[in-house]
Amino acid sequence: MTADPHTDQLGGVVTADRTLTSYEPALRTLMQRWGYAPSSVNEAVRVMRGLSRWMHRRRVDLAGLTSSAFEEFLAVRQRSYKNSAVALRWTGVVRRFLRNEGLLAAPDPAQGSEVDRLLDRFGAWLASERGLAGETVRCYRNQAKTFLGWLPASPREALAGLDAATVAGFVLEHSAASSSTWSAKAQVTALRALLRFLHIQGLIPAPLVAAVPGVAGWRLSELPRSLPATQVTALLAAHDRTTAVGLRDHAVLLTLARLGLRGGEIAALGLSDVDWRGGQLVVHGKGARTEALPLPAEVGHALADYLTQARPRCGYPALFVTARAPYQPLTPGAVRAIMGRACRRAGLPRLGAHRLRHTLASDMLRAGAPLTEIGQILRHRVAASTAVYAKVDYVSLRALARPWPGDRR
Repeated sequence: MTADPHTDQLGGVVTADRTLTSYEPALRTLMQRWGYAPSSVNEAVRVMRGLSRWMHRRRVDLAGLTSSAFEEFLAVRQRSYKNSAVALRWTGVVRRFLRNEGLLAAPDPAQGSEVDRLLDRFGAWLASERGLAGETVRCYRNQAKTFLGWLPASPREALAGLDAATVAGFVLEHSAASSSTWSAKAQVTALRALLRFLHIQGLIPAPLVAAVPGVAGWRLSELPRSLPATQVTALLAAHDRTTAVGLRDHAVLLTLARLGLRGGEIAALGLSDVDWRGGQLVVHGKGARTEALPLPAEVGHALADYLTQARPRCGYPALFVTARAPYQPLTPGAVRAIMGRACRRAGLPRLGAHRLRHTLASDMLRAGAPLTEIGQILRHRVAASTAVYAKVDYVSLRALARPWPGDRR
């Protein structure tokens, strides 16, 4: 092993261990692909050199570079920086690189809570056995965590004695505290999936799916929650389109508002999904279905402005990516955050991105579009999903209304 003296930022003159030096070119290449500036790449390389010297001083080899050892190095390095957030950022980049290269030892399975380990297994089962999308897996995990955290004892003890009365009691308590019928139904759906998983894994003594009571909720019992045109206009005008982030967020919201896409569908759009010559947008919807929608000129201009003026160059084929390195595709959560920021700037309460989908359908119906056409735009599988929007067509419904008995007007 060759060594050169260096003045270590962690204190004193030490002999630089070359354990990680050979990986510097790989780190530079990967960070360039992630979209980092050259100065940022150099900063991360310096951090990795510091880590290599720290490993030499502490006599830690690659096999001993566990997560706990890395956390110890980070704590020491943060004390050498005036701004601990800077140390955290570049140390985090190095840590991510080492994990990509398989150099950072995997976390000890004993670390982390018993609930987290069980949720990891549940999520893997949902993805592999049930074939659920990543966003659906995330939602099911969150709902399952609510149930496991509600249990009075540790998961191992509580699940060994889980019975129908306990399951029903949780549903009744959660449903009473839920903010909406939709939230309660989502919890029940995830709970049934969790109970199937637990029984298959032998973690509960009996199949308890049938013990989960249904949540009362009648189809077509509520009106679609659409927005007035003034509020949609305010949302679309909420972003500063002189900035890269503003151009991206405006294009995202405009696509949601004019085409009625779901948040996950926006996140799944790729560069190749925009057919500029044909004037179409290919949408990857529920159930792995792929459908083409007409691309309005207004949306096309917004996408073109974003692509030519704001989208960073990166190796990802996603249409919408993060505005800051490391560049990554937007997630459904990021789409929700974009909608949330627009609501705040427009002076509106926080609304979900799905509200724009409801608004598009309601506006189309009021403009005279038939339900079949609305269903095609929204890509509904069955006509019953679109029928709910007939309830907002007050003009047509008024002709069907019978006079109220005793009304003399």
